[in-house]
Amino acid sequence: MDNWRKSSYSGPDDGNNCVEIANSPTRVAVRDSKVPARATLTFPATAFAPFLEALKESAREL
Repeated sequence: MDNWRKSSYSGPDDGNNCVEIANSPTRVAVRDSKVPARATLTFPATAFAPFLEALKESAREL
């Protein structure tokens, strides 16, 4: 995947450190923008939205 993009929330105040995602028709990949050559998490496209919702729910519980 070569169409990596950072979150729009990533900015100079956080050192531009964020996760990046890349989409294909069937997969979504996630990587750490600070170390892009390291491993990525790859999800089936249909599983990515539920993954994000679970993260948001976990954040609300903190």
